Amino acid sequence: MNTNPILKADFPDPDVIRVGDTYYMVSTTMHFMPGGVILRSYDLVHWEIVTHIYEKLDSTPGQTLSGGQQIYGKGMWAPSFRYHNGTFYICFAANDTKKTYLYTASKIEGPWKKQAIEGFYHDCSLLFDEDRVYIVYGNTEIHLTELTADLKGPKAGGLDRVIVKEEGSCRLGFEGSHIYKINGKYYVFFIHSPGDAWFRTEACYRADSLEGEFTGRDVLRDDLNYCGQGVAQGGIVDTPEGDWYGILFQDRGAVGRIPVVVPVTWVDDFPVFGVAGRVPEELEIKSTRPDHRYAPLFVSDDFCYEPNQDGKAVLKKEWEFNHEPDDSLWSVTERLGAFRIRTGRLAHKLEEAVNTLTQRLAFPGCGITVTLDGSSLNPGDYAGLCALQGCFGLIAMTREEDGRYLVMKGREAENPLLEGKKIWNDGEEYERVPLRETTVTLKMTVDFEQMRDEAEFFYLDGTEWKKLGRTQKLYFKMDHFTGCRAGLFLYSTRQTGGNADFMDFRYEVRK
Repeated sequence: MNTNPILKADFPDPDVIRVGDTYYMVSTTMHFMPGGVILRSYDLVHWEIVTHIYEKLDSTPGQTLSGGQQIYGKGMWAPSFRYHNGTFYICFAANDTKKTYLYTASKIEGPWKKQAIEGFYHDCSLLFDEDRVYIVYGNTEIHLTELTADLKGPKAGGLDRVIVKEEGSCRLGFEGSHIYKINGKYYVFFIHSPGDAWFRTEACYRADSLEGEFTGRDVLRDDLNYCGQGVAQGGIVDTPEGDWYGILFQDRGAVGRIPVVVPVTWVDDFPVFGVAGRVPEELEIKSTRPDHRYAPLFVSDDFCYEPNQDGKAVLKKEWEFNHEPDDSLWSVTERLGAFRIRTGRLAHKLEEAVNTLTQRLAFPGCGITVTLDGSSLNPGDYAGLCALQGCFGLIAMTREEDGRYLVMKGREAENPLLEGKKIWNDGEEYERVPLRETTVTLKMTVDFEQMRDEAEFFYLDGTEWKKLGRTQKLYFKMDHFTGCRAGLFLYSTRQTGGNADFMDFRYEVRK
């Protein structure tokens, strides 16, 4: 038997399709690059990363962390995934550029071709209906707009109407649209939070035609017995045998938004989610390839890469940079067995660090260790391991005129609100110890169970792990709007040109 949630990490806003015997999922990646992660499964429960749809988006100052700009909590949101006439389509809006992007490919591995769709379509969903194509989008008022055949913008004289509107009081109006045509009828799925209390709720509306009236109701209001956090927003998909499932997500605190699989049945041509209205904690789904061995979603790395023709190397697919990287300032080929970062601009806080290399952290908890060689740091440099989120924690080697030190820093939450920080500083330093050596092994442990959301930091002193600083409280807030990640970073506060080498990265998931 398989256990919900199916993925133990932050893969929010999932949309899912099936092509033959293979299921594919795309998820929001916000400010991380490469972006638009695509996963593959043969049973809707176990997943592995296939690729990303883009390495870089528009290389704006915000996306490259240039000129004091950034795109935390922005970037690509809530993609729509479709397969039509032999072509894969992924569509999404980016909240920093206020543009809508369409990527297409004939093979899931790419190459993916980029184009723009005129207009900005929040939480959009594509529908191919015979020889016409539509986009559904919006918040509170849900719009349906017909597009040109080449998907470059609205079709002149085409269908353009509001199909559903949130009525009454709500904490969140309808959004997160997913539209389908099934057995001649049109179904649109949404998330919303009706009433005065926050609770993610899944709704569905149906119509006999796109010009007709959409009517519907809530179809799922359940928290999987976890901390009052509702399960909602995502796509539905059928199996080769004709069974249906929803891939939705659940907020789980600082670790992020984690996908959940929910059985879907049909009564009087209307979807019924769950079992007796509840998301099952255990379920069994037939695999189309039962002998397939899945690659892990979290990986250790010895950083032993072979350079390509350009002298660079392709990192493991589980890694993503925080914002667009500067490829001239990182390498895994200059020193065998090391990820090297060099600084080319000054920064005064962790979020300004270019080329921070990240992986998602795992629920219910995990441990990360890495060895850092800081022999080439300049005075004022900070290099180390962080729990990357708005209220971050970090352990870092820093160099001063009188030697090197190991420091633990963290940032407090200003308030309990979801919106997060208004003023971003580099946190408070809670402890520092002098270092005699230029190489040190660092460790971070995180505990997300029951939303404890805590990180602790250690260094290896001989054969003994010693904790540095305080236990850092982590929060999921909209200032980053992503689950917490492990990050390897370097930034310079006084002079550029220093570098740091990270070696023997080890990732252990707590069972």
